[in-house]
Amino acid sequence: MRVKCVMCDKIESLDDHLPAAKKLRNRPIHTYMCEECHARIAEKTANRIKTGHFFVYRSGSQKEWLQ
Repeated sequence: MRVKCVMCDKIESLDDHLPAAKKLRNRPIHTYMCEECHARIAEKTANRIKTGHFFVYRSGSQKEWLQ
């Protein structure tokens, strides 16, 4: 299955039997993001959390999320 990253428009191939490919096929609202974009966003979010001016509203502790 060919997929396109919503952030950088890079086209990649996913195996048809992966859970991510099945989600994209069965639920059109789901979007695909490549690993590089996902890592970049996670890194920038972690840096914003460290400043103390950004709050993450998630269940569980913040330490668990950053690991």
